[in-house]
Amino acid sequence: MKKFIALVLALICVLSLAGCNNRSMNCIIANEPNITGIVKETNDNSILIENEDGEYWVSLNVENKDSMTHFSTGDEVVVYYNGNIAESYPMQINTVYAITLKTPAARTDNDKS
Repeated sequence: MKKFIALVLALICVLSLAGCNNRSMNCIIANEPNITGIVKETNDNSILIENEDGEYWVSLNVENKDSMTHFSTGDEVVVYYNGNIAESYPMQINTVYAITLKTPAARTDNDKS
């Protein structure tokens, strides 16, 4: 009987740890540090954003798969990350949990973005 109880407790611990990696977008938005900026440049793996504090390369390798990863120059975005910023120039945010679009760039009818 003791082995059965130990097995059940171990199983509960493993399942609860597995759920921690799949946080919802609402959980990330409510609990993680964030930074807002205007997209200045885009490439396959990162975006360059700028705000009043400077420029930041932001990784597009995001934890939450519901996050946006395709942006246009001029979009205003909010980046939710682990709180660490590499102080290079431009600064770098490498551990990104999610990115949301705050304000889309002004587009004309001829834009295809």
